[in-house]
Amino acid sequence: MKLRLSIALSENPRTWPILDGRVEPDGIELVPTPLHPSEMFWRQLRFGDFDVSEMSISSLLIATARGDARWVGLPVFTTRRFFHTEILVRRGAGIDKPADLKGKRVGVPEYQQTAALWARGALEHEFGVAPKDMQFWMERTPEHSHGGATGFTPPPGVVVHQIPADTDIGAMMLKGELDATLLYLKRAKENLVDRSTVDLWNHPDIKPLFADPTAEGVRYYKKTGLYPINHGMVIKRAVVEANPWVPLNLFKAFARANEIAEAERQEHVEYHVRTGLLPPGSDAALRTRLLTHGVGANRHILETAARYSHEQGLTPRVLGLDELFGTSTLDQ
Repeated sequence: MKLRLSIALSENPRTWPILDGRVEPDGIELVPTPLHPSEMFWRQLRFGDFDVSEMSISSLLIATARGDARWVGLPVFTTRRFFHTEILVRRGAGIDKPADLKGKRVGVPEYQQTAALWARGALEHEFGVAPKDMQFWMERTPEHSHGGATGFTPPPGVVVHQIPADTDIGAMMLKGELDATLLYLKRAKENLVDRSTVDLWNHPDIKPLFADPTAEGVRYYKKTGLYPINHGMVIKRAVVEANPWVPLNLFKAFARANEIAEAERQEHVEYHVRTGLLPPGSDAALRTRLLTHGVGANRHILETAARYSHEQGLTPRVLGLDELFGTSTLDQ
């Protein structure tokens, strides 16, 4: 008889083979729930709704550092992007380069979220703009936030205001009450956590901080070797303790799903070749290297995220990867 586990996943090409049942882990029957990540992480951190789920890397670091032992990390990484290239600024705010963010009012859906962690890390290490140089305005309320579930408080020396419940980042940007936003999440109708609704990306009063975000992403990757990871996976520790074979069986299933997704989405390869992240003529193994699961292939990225978390005052020390991921998966 198969072990029956609930699983929550966001809908993207790398998880679809799991969600639609094309890939089934050996010995496990998965009961899937597709969810927007914002709601998924809040529900998992607050209520522990699912046996297995995607999880914010930043939230996993914070929860682990604070002694929350409910989860065992699985080194499956469903999303990654160059998050600092997605910073939006208001035209007329006098922001033409990263250094101009100093002293500005900057929106963020949630201060502790992984995308914001990576954006702040890039601003500080690449452009000399530290978190304390900006004033942050956070959209998510304690009742509906990942930080509310992990006990978030603003790091010393960093100003974090709470955006009133009757407004949001999008509205404040258009009214001139914010100068920039590190990340912008336009609410999907099924998402219970985020609340901005205006399309800032196509609004004439808003522009990206980097005139050519793709070129900046290429520059950043070539210099740092970082392709930032946003979401990993977690399994309830009680499940792993009762069934130690589960992490590797799930890892193998996600690896198979990843192979299917890569085969079906050749536009990924074409994009990476076109932007210079991969050289023309690369073989298949090299072309998928940037999107590989496992600790080994992503150690530099994961250790950088752990270091940024400590530097930015989210965790009291730099956590080791052996504290985050199950022993059986550390060599993957």
